[in-house]
Amino acid sequence: MLTEHGCSIAPSTYYAFNTRPPSARSVRDAELKTLIKQVFEANFRVYGARKVWHELNRQGHAVARCTVERLMRELGITGAVRGKRVITTLPGGQVDRAPDLVERDFVAGAPNRCWVADFTYVKTWAGIVYAAFAVDTFSRRIVGWSAATVKQTVFVLDALEMAIWQRDRDQNPVVPGELVHHSDAGSQYTSFRLAEHLEAAGIAASIGSVGDAYDNALMESTIGLFKTELIKPRRPWRILSQVELATAEWIDWYNHRRLHGEIGHVPPIEYENTYYLTASKPQVTTTT
Repeated sequence: MLTEHGCSIAPSTYYAFNTRPPSARSVRDAELKTLIKQVFEANFRVYGARKVWHELNRQGHAVARCTVERLMRELGITGAVRGKRVITTLPGGQVDRAPDLVERDFVAGAPNRCWVADFTYVKTWAGIVYAAFAVDTFSRRIVGWSAATVKQTVFVLDALEMAIWQRDRDQNPVVPGELVHHSDAGSQYTSFRLAEHLEAAGIAASIGSVGDAYDNALMESTIGLFKTELIKPRRPWRILSQVELATAEWIDWYNHRRLHGEIGHVPPIEYENTYYLTASKPQVTTTT
C-alpha cells in the first residue's frame, strides 16, 4: 500500500519496525504516565504540570518539568483554572471599626501571628450555603472553618472558635497579645459580638477597607482555590450537609497533602511541623 502511494520502503525495513522492541524513552513515558495519573487522581484532579512535577519529585521520581507537561498533554490532563471573583462583602457601616494592622503584608514569622478570615457562598438545590474560613498566613493552613445557611455573626464566630480549639488541641495555643485577626469590612466581621470574642481571647482585630480585595488578598486566594478545586468541579450541590462533608475532606487534603508554592511546595502542616522542630532545637554557640 505504501509503494502504491509513492512511498518506497523495503520489506526488511517494515518487518524490522514491527519487531523492534520499545525504546527506553517510550517505556519510561509509559511508567511516568501511570504515575502522573495517580498523582492527578489523588489530588482532586486539580493539579497542573507544575504541582504534578513537584509531587513526583517529592516521591523520589526524578523527572523534568517539560516531560511532565508533554505527557499531561498526551493524556489530555489539565489543572483547574480559576474563575472570576464574586463579591460577597456587605459593609457594616460602623464608623469606629478596627484599624488595618496588616496593611497587605501577609508574611508572618511564625504560626499564630496573623490569621485572615472571610467567607463565600455555594449555590445548592436547597438554597445558598455560606462557608467561612480562617487561615494562618505563616503556613497557609486553614485553621478554622464553618458552613451555614445564614450569614450571621455566629457563623463566622464558629470558624474562629474552631481555629482556637484546633491550636489548643495541637498544643500550640494562641498567646494573648501575639495574634492579629484580619478580615474585610463585612458586617459579620465588624460586629460587636465578634470584637468581644477577639478581645476575650487576647487577639487584636484588624479590618481592611471596604470593597478592596487586595486588603485581604491571601484570604481571597484561598477562597478562589476552594471554589476552583472543590465547588465548581462537583456541581450541582444539593444540601448543606453535602457541602459540609466535602469541605471537610477538601480541607484535610489542603492542609496535609496539597503542595503550596508560596511555602516551598510542601503542605501547610508539614511546613509548620518543620518550623516547630527547628524552633525546639537548642541553639549551639561557639566561643573563640
